[in-house]
Amino acid sequence: MKKMNKKKGILFWITGLSGSGKTTLGNKIKKDITKIYGPTLMISGDDIRSLFNLRGYDYKERLKILKKYNKFAKYVTNQKINMIFAVVGMVESIRKWNRKYIDNYVEIYIKSELKKIKNLNKKKIYHKNTNNIIGVDIKAEYPSRPDIKIINSFNKSPDMLAKHLLNKINYFLSKKL
Repeated sequence: MKKMNKKKGILFWITGLSGSGKTTLGNKIKKDITKIYGPTLMISGDDIRSLFNLRGYDYKERLKILKKYNKFAKYVTNQKINMIFAVVGMVESIRKWNRKYIDNYVEIYIKSELKKIKNLNKKKIYHKNTNNIIGVDIKAEYPSRPDIKIINSFNKSPDMLAKHLLNKINYFLSKKL
């Protein structure tokens, strides 16, 4: 990320496999992000799909939906509102667009093993008879150089992981202010 544009909000794009802890961590850091960096929205992929009735799950539909997410995030951050966007978003072209067109973009990758996510079965999607699951039916395009990487092996509490994430965010942004 280049120097911070103080006239715009920050997009905290949290990506990872479904069930990796993106939304949980996003919700846990929202209060502190608001306190430190100003007004902040927290939106999950599930929330925005429900809000706008977005139903496509194959790769082509996911790509169309992610492009809408890009534009929405740019619109919000251009109004000096921070956004924590917790979304699977495992498409490299989408992340490249964010880096190019969103001034204050922070890419956060929550890395988790698919096997552990499946065993925990929190989201129940991996045991349904469905298709179009990123990492199973659709190849995941994992971030090659995220700004921040958190490994969630599910042996630490969400509070501990959130504190670790917040420390990494503060360190990362301190170099950009």
